[in-house]
Amino acid sequence: MRIGYFLSSEEYAPAELLAQARGAERAGFEALWISDHYHPWVDAQGQSAFVWSVIGALSQVCRLPVTTAVTCPTVRIHPAVVAQAAATSAVLHGGRFVLGVGSGEALNEHILGDAWPHTDVRLEMLEESVEVMRKLWAGGFVNHRGRHYTVEHARIYTRPDTPPPVYVSGFGPKAVDLAARIGDGYVCTTPDADLVARFRSGGGGDKPCQAGFKAAFAANADEGARIAYEKWPNAGVPGELSQVLPSPRHFEQAAELVSPEMMRASFVCGNDADAHLEMIDKYAQAGFDEIYVANTGPHFQGLFDLYQHEVLPRLR
Repeated sequence: MRIGYFLSSEEYAPAELLAQARGAERAGFEALWISDHYHPWVDAQGQSAFVWSVIGALSQVCRLPVTTAVTCPTVRIHPAVVAQAAATSAVLHGGRFVLGVGSGEALNEHILGDAWPHTDVRLEMLEESVEVMRKLWAGGFVNHRGRHYTVEHARIYTRPDTPPPVYVSGFGPKAVDLAARIGDGYVCTTPDADLVARFRSGGGGDKPCQAGFKAAFAANADEGARIAYEKWPNAGVPGELSQVLPSPRHFEQAAELVSPEMMRASFVCGNDADAHLEMIDKYAQAGFDEIYVANTGPHFQGLFDLYQHEVLPRLR
């Protein structure tokens, strides 16, 4: 089982993300996730750098594998452009780059004025976008005229020796089935054994399954819950709202229904190594091969120290 660190682009500036990557590598984390957003979920998070610039910089400060968790290659950015960005990232990282993809959220994808499609259409677009990217990674000039995308006489010249793997995110049955059919791996954020089983039985087999959870390191659990509520109240927003709300302001309004106590259900709050080990075990028991932890708030070095000295040695 691989334990990685999740870089939250919505909360930390680029220089802070690079510092966290260095710290994660020193602490013994084995890989990195990084989120790909145009907006933060709520204004309190306060950041949202262009992820491809940060991924390039990461290649110069650490040697950890990097997965985008996740990129939406369908509306805001054409898949032909994502294909070029991912190919360059794979070259810079010496093949240690995975393109994690998903059907996205209106929060990030509506910015050019495009209509936000129904779930079935978004999944159809995602499938075609992966087809387009793989054609481009194969080399040569590509012409593609599909239902959603057109590519005309395009060729990616800077390519890795092996195309980057594509891991597909899925939280509902249709998305998991798509991940099993077209993905080189599976991405999720809930310790749901049924979803992993569906992926594996639907064609995913023994392909890698990645998942992540959030923590708020602090002197005690109450302070951690306070930080989590201040920075990520959107974590308590239920159902499909995360896919359809269009702006941080709308998430802030929805988060008025969330209480600080509710944050403890989705965050590991405080500085208790046993609490982290218990959360990791939930994901391990669900069948995930790789588990990524994100810190929220200012105390990420405390989380690195906790994992270096208490959590990772006990897992190994």
